[in-house]
Amino acid sequence: MSERVRFGLGSGLLLLSVTGLAYGPGQSDFFELLLFYLPAFLGYLWLCYRSEGLPLAWYLGLAVAARLIILPAMPQLSDDIYRFIWDGRLLLNGINPFEHLPAYYQALPNPPAGLTEDLFRQLNSPEYFTIYPPVAQAVFGISCWLAPESIYCSTLLMKAFLLLADIGTIVLLPRLLKVMGLSPKRSLWYLLNPLILIETIGNLHFEGVMIGFLVLSFWWLHQQKWWASAVAMALSVAAKLLPLLFLMFLIPVLGWKRSLQYFALLGGVLLLLFAPLLGEAFLNGFGSSLDLYFRRFEFNASVYYILRWMGIQLTGYNQIAIIGPALALGTFTGVTLMAIRAGFRSLKGEALRLPGLMQYCLAAILLYLAFTPTVHPWYVALPLMLCTFTPYRFPVLWSGLILLTYANYAGLEYQEHLWLVALEYVVVAGYALWEWRQQKKRIKAMPISAL
Repeated sequence: MSERVRFGLGSGLLLLSVTGLAYGPGQSDFFELLLFYLPAFLGYLWLCYRSEGLPLAWYLGLAVAARLIILPAMPQLSDDIYRFIWDGRLLLNGINPFEHLPAYYQALPNPPAGLTEDLFRQLNSPEYFTIYPPVAQAVFGISCWLAPESIYCSTLLMKAFLLLADIGTIVLLPRLLKVMGLSPKRSLWYLLNPLILIETIGNLHFEGVMIGFLVLSFWWLHQQKWWASAVAMALSVAAKLLPLLFLMFLIPVLGWKRSLQYFALLGGVLLLLFAPLLGEAFLNGFGSSLDLYFRRFEFNASVYYILRWMGIQLTGYNQIAIIGPALALGTFTGVTLMAIRAGFRSLKGEALRLPGLMQYCLAAILLYLAFTPTVHPWYVALPLMLCTFTPYRFPVLWSGLILLTYANYAGLEYQEHLWLVALEYVVVAGYALWEWRQQKKRIKAMPISAL
């Protein structure tokens, strides 16, 4: 069988299955999801493992084509879009989305234009303040401004913004890998992954925007354009807050003097981005949402669930109000210790370069995901992108297994199946440990001159 035939078969399997996922089953149709996701994942693995015989451009074209095919589909597995529309229409009325809970506007005799009763009923968390930072809010506002009366058209415009960010990643991620001395085809592990396709372009999660700006920041960092890197990093943080975890690792890369300049510019750009939303309403609303995230929300956790069980055994009730913030502090402490270790290695003459930076970033996000009480499927996007710069592929396995969390919605009422959570983490952790041991053996077997 020729390489072109193999590519055609793998591409057809991936595209047909992803199309079925985007336009077919809903959140509660778990077995239909598996019916489409399993062949999509097999096609993806086939393409990634058999990618050496054809030019990279073929695969990058496939990545773009897959995104264009699912672009017109309404989100099937998430109803977050209705909160996006709600926030966008608030901005269109000149109202800060963090100012009041949605129920406040519904109680008004004349609610602001566009905040209909039908839209309110479709919100999944009307009792919570919004938590989306300014880049996301800007996309909501612009999309609703361009299509003020149509939920579908506003959704399509938001997807177009995400598509632009993804195309940026498709262009830059292979180039960044190449200049770091790695195969650019490693990027396919992220770019063709069906979970990434469905959860970003398909279900409109802003991890794709965050990653697009993060890759751009790393690219400019490699080009020694630190000022441009700082601006891109600020945009990444303003899309999703997670890249804040990586900032301390930049000190061993840039040195103290340049780091202070970098952080000053980063802080200035963030202040400008957040300025339209700042005020007492933002501080109270955003702070309340973050507090709830660590003290109330629970989904597909690992370490937290173990500690929750121990707390119930000792006290008789759920200790999330204590465990959640304690694990957040543990994440900050762990990342700080990693940064100190990287700093000490730099003092010994082992400068932290981009490949090493990526490994630290991967370790940091994995620590965060291990400790957080909530791990949705799209959270795997960031470790999946970062792993392409490392020898580790356990995030690829995780991206396959985490779809099992949609089994929670399969019944008449939401119910989390802890045995599936245990299966997910035991398999992923076991494979990660095996990969780590294999990597240690490879390093030991290398001649000293190659180290």
